[in-house]
Amino acid sequence: MKILLVEDDRITRLKLKRWLQELNCEVIEASNGNEGIDLYHDQRPDLVITDIIMPEKDGIQMLLELQREYSDLNFFFISGVGEKEPGEYLPQVENIGVLRTFVKPIDKDELLAAVVECFPEAKPSG
Repeated sequence: MKILLVEDDRITRLKLKRWLQELNCEVIEASNGNEGIDLYHDQRPDLVITDIIMPEKDGIQMLLELQREYSDLNFFFISGVGEKEPGEYLPQVENIGVLRTFVKPIDKDELLAAVVECFPEAKPSG
């Protein structure tokens, strides 16, 4: 299984990547929505996990742009405190085709369980 992880905070991105690799997933990284769109076109991942608030192009803009070309998108959104509280963004994105939403700091077990629930082929190593 291939996951595109789009997160502008490098430390958070590396932590999430390590967690997702525990499910034997191939993780591709992007630091903003523009990079995420380019990598989606090139790699066609099974799942995109993206932050909402990012420089250049945010997660919502990225999703809406990709939805114009692809009908089979699978997105998880994550949000921390930004201009608005995370709770103000997450209900909005649930109405535009997002499978799951998470508020930072993300709970590792909750994230990995959601990936396995949506994609049973993702299995913990060991």
